[in-house]
Amino acid sequence: MNFREALKQGIGRLRTAGVASPVLAAELLLMHVAGASRAWLYSHIDDSLDSAAADRYGDLIGRRAAGTPTQYLTGHQEFWGLDFDLTPDVLIPRPETEHVVEAALTRIGQQRSREALRVADVGTGSGCIAVALARELPKANVFATDVSLAALRVARRNAERLGVARRVVFAASNLLSAFAPRSFDLVVSNPPYVGRRESSSIAREIREHEPDQAVFGGEEGIEVYPPLMAQAAECLRAGGVLVVELGYGMSERVMALLDAGDWRDVSVTSDLAGIPRVVAAGRR
Repeated sequence: MNFREALKQGIGRLRTAGVASPVLAAELLLMHVAGASRAWLYSHIDDSLDSAAADRYGDLIGRRAAGTPTQYLTGHQEFWGLDFDLTPDVLIPRPETEHVVEAALTRIGQQRSREALRVADVGTGSGCIAVALARELPKANVFATDVSLAALRVARRNAERLGVARRVVFAASNLLSAFAPRSFDLVVSNPPYVGRRESSSIAREIREHEPDQAVFGGEEGIEVYPPLMAQAAECLRAGGVLVVELGYGMSERVMALLDAGDWRDVSVTSDLAGIPRVVAAGRR
């Protein structure tokens, strides 16, 4: 079997199984098996694939057809132009979460060059937001929290691989409960915001394979926002900034939580589909 034949078979199996973007998934899995780029794959598309590699590829295609996300099979996902290691212990970073990084950098503005800027990433998962901000803010100290020790191990490994481990501190914490008042200049988070009542309507890849505690935010999905915002109000210094990702249809309810006297300059950023995706606010 050559690469062309393997790819054709892989695409066919994934398409029959109803997998989204079957061509992309089949390509990524074959690139992973070959340890090669897409350019290399297509320039060697008629080369032979040895039997061990063909068997491994067939196994990965079978697992993807059964619902395992491609990212967990390859162990990688790109975010903010960086390559992150992944395991099933962490949520898969998604392009829309890059709006959290963008909004955070926009809101802190001229503070980006400050010495000892203190940043908290709540529910860090793979560490994608924490690492991206540490790369963009070379003088900042970043504190990344999660309730999952397994997730913190993945995040720490990513910080080491991507050269920011000396400026990112990882802490097991329920939201910001481990930190003192007025500790931070910036708090960011992509919290769990899917409601458990919606579980039957979300993709099986999410429902069956991504970690529950990183996906579901309670029965309604909004339950994590009030304590997160209350703790952020305690932990942010005056003039500090909170930036939080929003679940679908949650913008009005979340913004209502920011109507209290603790906050000012509340703004919402929409994603490329026009869906309100990120809310940001300044601490009075």
